Amino acid sequence: MVPTTRTARLAAGLLAGGLALVPLTGCSFTSNDFSCTTSSCTITLDGAGSEVEVLGTTVTLGSVQDGRADISVGGASVSCGQGESVTAGPLALECTRVTDDAVELTATLN
Repeated sequence: MVPTTRTARLAAGLLAGGLALVPLTGCSFTSNDFSCTTSSCTITLDGAGSEVEVLGTTVTLGSVQDGRADISVGGASVSCGQGESVTAGPLALECTRVTDDAVELTATLN
C-alpha cells in the first residue's frame, strides 16, 4: 500500500501546486504592460485602441483628452482622470496615472 499512499500524496501536492498558480493566470495580455498579484493587476494602456485581457475581462483604451481616459471594460464605457476610481462590469479600476496618450490602471474584481 505504500505506493498508493505515495501516489495519493504526490497527486494532492500537484493539485495544490496547480491551484496555487490559478490566480496568476487571471491576466493575459494582447499588448501593453501589466503585472498581477493574487488580487489585482496593474496595467498600462498606451495609445488609442490598445487593449489587455485582465481578470477575464477585456479593457480597451478609447482616447485620452483633457486629462481623462475613455476606457471600455467588457463593452461598458467609463471615463476617469488621474486618482479617480470607477466601476465597470466585473472590475473596479483606479486610474493611477493619465498622460497625453496613455493610462495606468489598477484593476480588481468587484
